[in-house]
Amino acid sequence: MHAPRILVFRGGAIGDFIATLPALALLRGRWPDAFIEIVGYPHIARLAAAGGLADRVTSLDAAGTAQYFSLRPSFADEQRAYVRSFDLVISYLYDPDETVKRNLLSAGARQVIYGSPIVQAGHAVDHLLKPLETLALYAEGVERPRLRLAADLLAAGRERVREYGGSVVALHPGSGSPRKNWPLDRFRALAGALRARTAHAPVFILGEADAPLAAALERAGSEVPVLPPCDLVELAAALSACAGYAGNDSGVTHIAAAVGLPGVAIFGPSDPAVWGPRGGDMSVMAPPRRGAEGLEAIGAEEVLRRLLAALPAPPRR
Repeated sequence: MHAPRILVFRGGAIGDFIATLPALALLRGRWPDAFIEIVGYPHIARLAAAGGLADRVTSLDAAGTAQYFSLRPSFADEQRAYVRSFDLVISYLYDPDETVKRNLLSAGARQVIYGSPIVQAGHAVDHLLKPLETLALYAEGVERPRLRLAADLLAAGRERVREYGGSVVALHPGSGSPRKNWPLDRFRALAGALRARTAHAPVFILGEADAPLAAALERAGSEVPVLPPCDLVELAAALSACAGYAGNDSGVTHIAAAVGLPGVAIFGPSDPAVWGPRGGDMSVMAPPRRGAEGLEAIGAEEVLRRLLAALPAPPRR
C-alpha cells in the first residue's frame, strides 16, 4: 500500500493552529510516511512543517482557493487533479452548510472529513481531535500540542538568546486584543523583580500587533531587552532556548507551551477551560471575574511567585 496523501485545511490565528497540532500528530503517528499538506496561513502553518508534522504548506489565499467556497464552483483541470491526488481531505474551515465539503467532493476528493473550528464544548484540542474518530484514530488521555524542532533550528534559537544570559525568561505583554492584556506596568514590575531578585534574565517578546506596547516600553525607558523581530519558527526556536515564560492569552503563549516551557499564562476574558495552553508546565492564572477589570486584580508579586515555582533553578552568577 502506498503512503497516503493527506490534505488539511486550517485557517485561524496562531493559538487556533497550535490547538490543531495534536490532530496532526495523531495523523503522523498513524501514517509515519504520509505526505501531509496544510492549506492555511503560511507564516503560521510553517510551524507544523518545522515540527515534522507537515511536508508542505500552501496558502489559503492562493488563486483557486475561493472555488471551494463558491456556490457555483468552476474548477480548472489542474485543480481537480490536485484534489484527486489526495487520499484524504480534512477541513477545519468554517463550513456550517458544508459547501466546502461538497465542492471538494465534486472536485474529485476521495474522502472529506469536516471538523468545525467553532468550539462548542470542552477544550479546543479535544474538539479538533474529535473528527479523526471517523478514521478510528483516538486520542490517548489528555493530548498536548508538542512542537519538536530540528537540531539546527534549536541551535539557532540558542544563539539568538545567548547574549541575554544563562537563564532567560521570556515575557510577552501583548496578545491579539488589548482586552486580554495584563497591564504593562505589571509586566515591567515582574521583569524588574526578576532582574533584581533572581539570577533569571527577563526578555520582552513583541509581535507585529504589539507596536503600541513597544512604543510604551520605549517611552518608559525600560532596561529590559526586547527580542528583535523574527518569524514564528525562529520565535519557537528562541523560546525553546529559554528557561521559562510569562504572557497573556495569546498565540505566543501557546507556542511557548508547545515547545515545553514552564511558566505562567495570564487569562482574562477567554475561558481557560477551552483555550488554556496545554504543554510544558504552563500554569494558568485567571481572575474570579472575567474581563480587563479582573486582570487588574492580579498583582506582579502573585505572578512572580507562581513563575518562580515553575522555573528551574538558574545557574549561579
